[in-house]
This record gives sequence, structure tokens and C-alpha cells, in this order.
Amino acid sequence: MTNKPGYKQLRKGRSSEVGSAYHITFAVHNRLKLFSNFYTARLLISIMHREDVLSKCDTLAFVVMPDHIHWLLVLKSGGISALVQQVKSLFSKCYGRKIWQDGFYDHGIRDDEALINVARYIVANPLRAKIVSQVGCYPHWDSVWL
Repeated sequence: MTNKPGYKQLRKGRSSEVGSAYHITFAVHNRLKLFSNFYTARLLISIMHREDVLSKCDTLAFVVMPDHIHWLLVLKSGGISALVQQVKSLFSKCYGRKIWQDGFYDHGIRDDEALINVARYIVANPLRAKIVSQVGCYPHWDSVWL
């Protein structure tokens, strides 16, 4: 799982800003549905909370889908790339092998975007994917607006 040619170019000139909100998405290599396993999904969630606890970010909302993750956060220190790399690395060490697709998607939330609307979009992913008929039936999400 090496970086594809040009991947670093995508990040060139991009920076993350402490105090800003970001919607981050990253996926399992080959879209393997690794997080269909309850305990594997909960392991990832515990690692994401560990990052929060280590004061790198404040998690506002997330959903762990079977093959990818959506995470809405406010960056408190460091950069987005380092944060995502740390989460991927910690999970891979606990799981026993590297499972991640290279890279990630990030979207800085602008002032004119309502964070709560982004959070609603994130937690509704299992509904749109037709995994469940009600958000409350899906166990791998959370939001500060509950």
C-alpha cells in the first residue's frame, strides 16, 4: 500500500489550522468491510477517543462504517495529517497489521456551514447506505449534539 504517484502533490500547499473544524474521511484498503465486526469497530472508536483525550482534537461527531470512517473534529494541536496518521498507526498496531488505504479526505468547515448539519450528514451515513432503517439502530456513531 504505497502512496500513488502524485499523492503528496494533493496535500501540497494545504495546511490545517488549530481551532478550525474538519470533516475527515479515511478508508480501509480495498474497502474491506473490517468494521462490520463489532469489536473491531469499537477498537477504532476507543483509539479515536484516545486522540481526543491526548488533546489533539475535540470530536464533534463520527460514524464508523463497515469500510470507512467519517470524523468531524476541531483541531486543538498539530496537524490533520499527523492526527490521521497517528490514529491509523495506533489501530494497525492494536489490530496486528496495516489495513488502511493510503491518504484521507479532509474538508475544512467554513463559517457559513453549520457544524450541526455536517454532523447530521455524518451520522445519517448508515441510513443512506441502507444498513439500518433508523440512526439509533446503528451502534458505531456519536455526536456532541445528543
